[in-house]
Parts: sequence; structure tokens; C-alpha cells
Amino acid sequence: MRQPFAALITAASLSVQPAEAQETNLQPNHPYAGMWVTDDNRVRHELLPSGRYVEARGQRERAYEGRYEVDGTHIEYWDDTGFTADGDFVDANTLHHGGMILRRKPATP
Repeated sequence: MRQPFAALITAASLSVQPAEAQETNLQPNHPYAGMWVTDDNRVRHELLPSGRYVEARGQRERAYEGRYEVDGTHIEYWDDTGFTADGDFVDANTLHHGGMILRRKPATP
């Protein structure tokens, strides 16, 4: 009975390693870090310089969280709950993501 349990633990440990390895390959230095919002302010999407994101939806301030990587004008997301998404920056102030248009919110002094 111990061998199947040990194999299960080993398999679980191996499945975590690729995600941890990806965390070290983040590219947080890009021109798109900051807050992005829909025109109605319902979706608020913050790209943190650390390579993490926090997305608010309506009254839910931390509806989604995870990591992201930017390659040129394309962004890939890996949510902490397991789903993936992507988007494209069509210009310096416009992000198309998941059927939504988000615009850069200017930083407040």
C-alpha cells in the first residue's frame, strides 16, 4: 500500500515543478504595467511590475489573480485557479482581452 501512495506524492511533486520553473522566467519590465479598465469601470485589471495581475469585477476587488507574461504586444495569463487567457495591446493605451476593451488608467499623483 505504501508504494502507490509514494508514487502519487512523487507525481504530485513533479506536476508542480514546471509552474515553479516558469515563475523564474517572468518579464515584468514592459511598458504595459499599471491599471487597465473597461469604459464602464466594471472590470479593473492591474498588471503588477512583479509579473502578477489582480483583476476586479464589479464589487469583487480580487475576482481573479495570477501571473502574466508579455511578448511584444501579446499578453498571456495563468490564473491561480488554473485557467489561461490571453490578449493583445492594440496601442499603448488599449488592451483587447477576453472580448473586452480595456484602456490604460492614468496614474494618479
